[in-house]
Amino acid sequence: MAQRVATVAAPASTAAAQTVAATKIYGKGQTEVRALDGVTVEFPQGQFTAIMGPSGSGKSTLLNCIAGLDTLTSGQAFIAGADLSTLNDNQLTILRRDRVGFVFQAYNLVPTLTAIENITLPMILAGRKGDQAWIDQVVDVMKIGDRVKHRPAELSGGQQQRVAVARALAGRPAIIFADEPTGNLDSRAGAEILAFMRRAVEEMGQTIVMVTHDPTAASYADRILFLADGRVVDEMLEPTPERVLERMKRFGE
Repeated sequence: MAQRVATVAAPASTAAAQTVAATKIYGKGQTEVRALDGVTVEFPQGQFTAIMGPSGSGKSTLLNCIAGLDTLTSGQAFIAGADLSTLNDNQLTILRRDRVGFVFQAYNLVPTLTAIENITLPMILAGRKGDQAWIDQVVDVMKIGDRVKHRPAELSGGQQQRVAVARALAGRPAIIFADEPTGNLDSRAGAEILAFMRRAVEEMGQTIVMVTHDPTAASYADRILFLADGRVVDEMLEPTPERVLERMKRFGE
């Protein structure tokens, strides 16, 4: 029987994830770097949020701390109402496995497994069969039905990333975190992946948080959070590539 994840009530919210006064400090004294400086932010259910900012702004640190891949120095991070700081290593592993999906730049597919085996691997490891109808729908939305028996080496980069997105969706996670998911792809393949992620939000009610430096990629999101020096400094709703590029230029002022 799977161990239940202990939860601590988050502040009243319908958010899939959120942080409260999130602070992350590396080093001490003169070498201290405040990667996150008291960030309080919510990621609503069924919304696609992009995180942008110049190099060193804290965007990847924020993503990693919300996703439970790194720990905060102070403050709180919640996923589906669970306070990550209260969970032991085993509970955190279970939460990441059962409630979180990950899509990263390197795909992270197991080379000896077929596409469908990679997609269902997290559920197999959790001892769950999964909802076959849902898995079939995800495969259909990702347009990889004719490639599910192929191994990663037999797939293009775009197809491998679609498999990675399908793997993240297949377990019906509370939230998906994506760190530069199109960074290794050409513009056409990248646009296909982003369109699939957009459909996952609109048609499947998925929640996605994506770090990107690309204004075009960010324009697929419902909103963009802009970070600088470890703080959220701006927010944009209904973004367009042109508006995003203009906002990013202001970081160089």
